[in-house]
Amino acid sequence: MPRFGGISTFMRLPGTSDPADLDVAVVGVPLDTGTSNRPGARFGPRGIRAESVLIRPYNMATRAAPFDSLRIDDTGDVAASPYDLQAAVDAIETHYDSLLAHDLVTFVDRRRPHRRAPDPSIHGKEARPRRPRARRRPHRH
Repeated sequence: MPRFGGISTFMRLPGTSDPADLDVAVVGVPLDTGTSNRPGARFGPRGIRAESVLIRPYNMATRAAPFDSLRIDDTGDVAASPYDLQAAVDAIETHYDSLLAHDLVTFVDRRRPHRRAPDPSIHGKEARPRRPRARRRPHRH
C-alpha cells in the first residue's frame, strides 16, 4: 500500500489490535470544547496521523527500533462529546480506564490548549512511570 493510501492510522499501524495484546496504545483525543481562542485542536489527532505516515519504524542514527520489542497499535479516537465538556471528560476517563486495565502504556496524540480534559498521568492512572520533564531555562538576551 502506498503511503498516501489506506486508512489513516499513526505510523500506518494496523489499527485492529485488541488492547489486551498491546504494550503501547496510541489514542486520539479530538477535543477543543474547553478552548477560547484556539479552536481546531479537535483536528490534532487526524493531522498527527496524516503526518506520521512519513516516519520510519526505526531511527537510522541511533538504530532504535521500538517495533521490534514492543507491541504498538493505534486504538483510534475517544468518542468525546463536542458540546458538553463534562461529558467529554467522563468519556475520556472511561476510555482510559478501559485501556489501562490491560496494563499498557498510552501515547496520546492531541494538541492540548484546553486544561480541563484529563490526562491520565496527572491523575496517577498511568500504568508505568514517565521520565520527568526537563525544566526550561529562561531565554537570555
